[in-house]
Amino acid sequence: MSERSVPGVGLAVPPGARDHLLDTAGAIMRDGDIVDISLSELSLRSGLNSALVKYYFGNKAGLLKALLDRDWQAIVRSVDALVAKDDMEPEAKLRRHISKVIDTFYAVPYLNRLTMRMVRESDDAEARRIADCYLSPIYRAYEHLIGEGVRAGVFRSIDPQLFYFTVTGAVDRFFSTRLVMKYCFNQDTLTEELRDRYREHTIDIIMAGILAR
Repeated sequence: MSERSVPGVGLAVPPGARDHLLDTAGAIMRDGDIVDISLSELSLRSGLNSALVKYYFGNKAGLLKALLDRDWQAIVRSVDALVAKDDMEPEAKLRRHISKVIDTFYAVPYLNRLTMRMVRESDDAEARRIADCYLSPIYRAYEHLIGEGVRAGVFRSIDPQLFYFTVTGAVDRFFSTRLVMKYCFNQDTLTEELRDRYREHTIDIIMAGILAR
């Protein structure tokens, strides 16, 4: 597919420019352990004119909103698919979910902090949209998964709301502590090996607290 001219911008842009801007914005926040971007750095790293941010997203806030939507939609689809599976035991479902959450935060460690920033800086309608589209579905999935396990006799009856904060807090805290890792443990990089160790540790701790036996 050839380049095309963007109306009102006067630039020839390659196909996939919008997705490339989102990918680059995510990489900037992931690499810098931050929840903000500089349009000049975005332009430099993407190789695209920053005027395209206005064309595709309206402004930087619109870009961050689109990034949040992209990342959360993938998570909600994954959770919905897991809840709908009839050929998995409740314990296996929950283990897979926690594993997926850890893999997701390893890929997009800024996600929870970006979510909280967008909720704080948005009007009530947009904050409600974020909650209704992305946060509430996760809570409802926990209601379903935990209830399914309780009925099967494999889970204790626990509060799904508190379970939501337990899982989110355990994962977000780990993947947003690069400075702690650097200055306390002399490790500046969250490696795949460390991710895998933390995945096993977290699943063991959380499942030990919810299993009925």
